[in-house]
Amino acid sequence: MKAVLCPAFGQDLVVADFPAPAMTDAGVRIAIHAAGVNFADSLITGGKYQEKMDPPFVPGMELSGVVTEVAAGVTTCKPGDRVMATVTGGAFAEEAVCDQTDVYVLPDTLDFVTAAGFPVAYGTSHLGLIKAGLKAGETLVVHGAAGGVGLTAVEVGKALGATVIGTAGGPDKVKVALEHGADFGIDYKSEDIRDRVKELTGGKGADVIYDPVGGTVFEASLRCIAPDGRILVIGFASGTVPQIPANILLVKNVTVIGYYWGAYRKINPAQVRQSMQEALDWWAAGKLSPHVSKVMRLDQAAEAIALLKGRAATGKIVLTTGR
Repeated sequence: MKAVLCPAFGQDLVVADFPAPAMTDAGVRIAIHAAGVNFADSLITGGKYQEKMDPPFVPGMELSGVVTEVAAGVTTCKPGDRVMATVTGGAFAEEAVCDQTDVYVLPDTLDFVTAAGFPVAYGTSHLGLIKAGLKAGETLVVHGAAGGVGLTAVEVGKALGATVIGTAGGPDKVKVALEHGADFGIDYKSEDIRDRVKELTGGKGADVIYDPVGGTVFEASLRCIAPDGRILVIGFASGTVPQIPANILLVKNVTVIGYYWGAYRKINPAQVRQSMQEALDWWAAGKLSPHVSKVMRLDQAAEAIALLKGRAATGKIVLTTGR
């Protein structure tokens, strides 16, 4: 099969012939039509992610396509089904074998490109905001609100009944967040996050803050979180891992929640499936509007990752195999 290969950490990705993956117990073989690109792919190929793969390897964490083969005992899908799936790696290829617990049959009206960018971003935001205890009537601040996971957090927050404040870099990105349901937008390039959140909440601060950015943005979060608030740490797109002063947590009774969605595929796969199914139900009900800003060819994977690293994209970038 044709696949995108990471020959060594930090080296340029290449497209080459690569052996098709072997079938596994409880495995599902999928002919891939599209694959979602995530910021984490830049960390994985650079050897900086929490889960490391041994080069050479095929990157990619999410995909959509058609089931061509299933192992004995598989119950979540059958050959011929249109599906989306998550994988630890291997999505940037023409074929993948996924565990049946990570495979979801698509509604008839959900196309392959949209589906390929659905599982990681919506899975992260849906389960994360539920774990943060976001309630109807609370105020949610979403940092990086026009990005892949940020935009889904805006939509999930609205579906849960929260007032959503989205922060983003530049008026065009703020506009995208507002178009996807944010009640208010903050351009952190020209506005002070702490002052604007305080102003928009009548001085109280945010009940929940969703932070995939880290760095100085996290520091601003500590200054505008409400007493007894919760900060959900998603990642560090800024490149800077913040150090948390415990005295602020103590004085304001703040809870900081470290949250790595991928780990729950192993820790509690049933909870992940339940969360993903609810997110799909919300999509079917019109509560979620996935935003794919760019569709590229499989051989453009390196360019796609560079766009995400440079914060030059909104929503999702999706690669297609040409099927």
